[in-house]
Parts: sequence; structure tokens; C-alpha cells
Amino acid sequence: MDKKEREEKIELYGLGYDLLKAALVEVPAGAMTFKPGPKEWSVYEIIIHIADSETNAALRARKLIVEPGGMLMGYDQDKWAIELKYHDHDLEDALEATRIVRKTTYKILKTVSEEVFTTHWLKHPEYEEPYTFAKWVNIYSAHIPGHIEQIQNNVKAWKEKIG
Repeated sequence: MDKKEREEKIELYGLGYDLLKAALVEVPAGAMTFKPGPKEWSVYEIIIHIADSETNAALRARKLIVEPGGMLMGYDQDKWAIELKYHDHDLEDALEATRIVRKTTYKILKTVSEEVFTTHWLKHPEYEEPYTFAKWVNIYSAHIPGHIEQIQNNVKAWKEKIG
């Protein structure tokens, strides 16, 4: 990934929270807890997942900057949703956590040297190859937009079900 592409993705990362809030305006209250399938997440669970994932992402970014060559913690996102009882979490707290970690991490990303972006990596239990900053930027710039699409698909399925 060249510098220009990385900067564009970092800007998309910086917009993530605002994009999420705008998408949630379009979600009817009744669709918030609707699950399109037994193993699929509701919009509510997606938002809680985003908060958990984004806090992990913020830690990963910091670890990439400060402790290159180390090991990252993996986690089973589906197990987290079940064991942590996502529907019992406060939605506004999750959104606030997402806002803060996105804001603070975006500010850090804007100050990171080219050397860090091009030479720092970590070991990730789910990947054979090194987990580079390019991989991190690719994953997390697309994370919220990907879940917005999932949210929109959930709402569409909910509308089809209620007729």
C-alpha cells in the first residue's frame, strides 16, 4: 500500500463513527434486536461488537507503534457476544467507547512516522504472515463500513419479515 492509499484509508477510519451514527438513524426501533438467523447478530449486537472490536483495534495500533515484533491477543467474537451477553450491554456506552477509541487512535495515526507504517509488524494468532500496519489499516478502515452494510441488510430482512 502506498502512502496516498494509506492516508485515504486512515481518513475513512477517522470517519467511521460518524458513518455508523448516520446509518443508525435509519434503523427502526423494532429492527434493533431482530436476528436474521439463529447464528447471526442483531443490530444491537453488531454495535456492541463494534465497541469491543474497536477497543481491541486501538490496542493493536498502539502495540504496532510501541512494541513491534510482539504477539497480539486473538479472540472469538461470536463467543464474546454470547458469553458477555451483548443484549445486556448499554448501547450508548458502546457507541461512546467506539467514538473515543476512533477519535484518539485517528489522532495517533496522523502522527505516526513513515518508518512505523513500513517496518513495524506483530504476530497474530490467526495469521501466518506478519500482522503489519498495512493489514491493520486495511482491516479497520473497512470494519465499520462492513458492519454498516450488515446493519442495512438486517433492516431489510426485518422489513421483509414484518411485511
